[in-house]
Amino acid sequence: MDIILVPGLWLHGRSWDAVVPALEGAGHRVRALTLPGMDGRDDDRAGITLADHVGAVVTAIDAVDGRPLLLVGHSAGSAIGHAAVDARPDRVARAVYVGGFPSADGEPLLAGLPAQDGEVAMPDWAELGEEANVVDFDEASLARFYAEAVPAPEGVLTGTVRLSDERRWGVPVTLVCPEYTAAELRDWVAQGELPEVTRIEEVEYVDLPGGHWPQLTQPERLARVILDAAG
Repeated sequence: MDIILVPGLWLHGRSWDAVVPALEGAGHRVRALTLPGMDGRDDDRAGITLADHVGAVVTAIDAVDGRPLLLVGHSAGSAIGHAAVDARPDRVARAVYVGGFPSADGEPLLAGLPAQDGEVAMPDWAELGEEANVVDFDEASLARFYAEAVPAPEGVLTGTVRLSDERRWGVPVTLVCPEYTAAELRDWVAQGELPEVTRIEEVEYVDLPGGHWPQLTQPERLARVILDAAG
């Protein structure tokens, strides 16, 4: 199977490096994407939009030569990936969303974070009261994590999600729950907080206890979840 890995905000494709060997070792062909403007801190992010990021994922899907395709998104990369599924619902066999969910049509990707000079730096999660995001980093790895984070284009975060093909709801989805539980996520869905999820015909919920970045802090366990989805 072909597996496309979509990073979340502030991350390079290298963020999947510790996950890829297990997937390739199981016989899959893997491509970890670096989305436009996210190659490094010195990239020019001016004018990069949400449509550019979605388009990069669609291009990667189109490059697959007809083999079954598993699309994996992390955090806000889940909403970006879901928009790509909407564009190519007949090409994706299953989607896995890690620590993130599909956004609904007309919603901004992630509003509210401060921007400067057209880009948004990764916030200090503890200062935001979201220590659960980084609970499984030790002090040294957390410092390295912040130091290596790449600012995200402001136009990606403020861009409006556009979905139009109802066939996207027929693509099975695995929702991986790291800093929250599957039970909590089911409650959010039942309460109508994630309207796009309620329309998906087949949803599997998987607990992966820890912080928000399991590809960095528990890559072997995350790889196992992805392999189960691929199976």
